[in-house]
Amino acid sequence: MPGTARFDTRLCRYPDSTALTAALAAQIIGALEQGLRTSGRASLVVSGGRSPTALFDALSNAALDWQQVWVTLTDERWVDATSADSNEHLVRAHLLRNAAARANFVGMKSDAATPGTAAAAVWSAIAPLPRPFDYLLLGMGDDGHTASLFPGSPGIDAALDALQPPACVGMIAPVAPLPRMSLNLSALLAARRIGLLIIGAGKWATYQRADSDGPVAQMPVRALLRQQQVPLSVYWAP
Repeated sequence: MPGTARFDTRLCRYPDSTALTAALAAQIIGALEQGLRTSGRASLVVSGGRSPTALFDALSNAALDWQQVWVTLTDERWVDATSADSNEHLVRAHLLRNAAARANFVGMKSDAATPGTAAAAVWSAIAPLPRPFDYLLLGMGDDGHTASLFPGSPGIDAALDALQPPACVGMIAPVAPLPRMSLNLSALLAARRIGLLIIGAGKWATYQRADSDGPVAQMPVRALLRQQQVPLSVYWAP
C-alpha cells in the first residue's frame, strides 16, 4: 500500500523519452561495467515490447567488453524467433548489433510444442548465466502484468510465490499470441538491481494503480514494487 517501506525503490521521472533513454542506458552500462570489473563477466536480462527499442539502440553502441556479457530475456512469446512478435527478434534487431553483436545471447524459445514442456530445459540454459543478474529490465502492461506474468493466467499464484525456486514457467496471455514463457518472481529477483521502464500517461496511471493497495495477483507488477530484496528504480517519461 502507499507509504509502505521498500528496499531502495526510486521513482525517476524525465521530461521526455530521450532524457529517460540516456539516463537508463548510463545506469545499465554502469551496472555491466561493475560486473565486468568484479568477476570478469556480466549479465543483462531484458524485456520486449515497444518501449525499450530506443534504449536497446543506445546500448548497442556501448564501449563494453561484450564478449564477456550474457544477455537473456525476462519472457518470450511462443513464436518462431524470426516472427515480428518475438522478443528475441526485437533484441537481435536493436540490441545485439554494432559493438553489442559480440555479446552472448541465450533465448527462451525452443522447438517444444508448449512453453510448459520446455520450461525446465530453458531454465537450465539460463541458470548458468552470471547471477545475481547485473541488471534486469522490466516493462509493464496496461493490465499491470510484468514479464509474462498476467493476471488470471493459470499458475500465476505459484509464479508469484517468492518461496519457489528460480525457474521458467509457462504462462497464458489474454491476447494472441497466447502461450508465453516467463521467468518466475524468484528468478526475476535474482538480480543486483531492477529497472521498470514505463512511458506515457496510460502507463503512469497503471503504475499509480499498482502502487496502491490490492491483491498482487490482480496486478502482478505489485510483487516487484512491494519486494524488499533488490533495489528497484522506476523510469517514467510522458
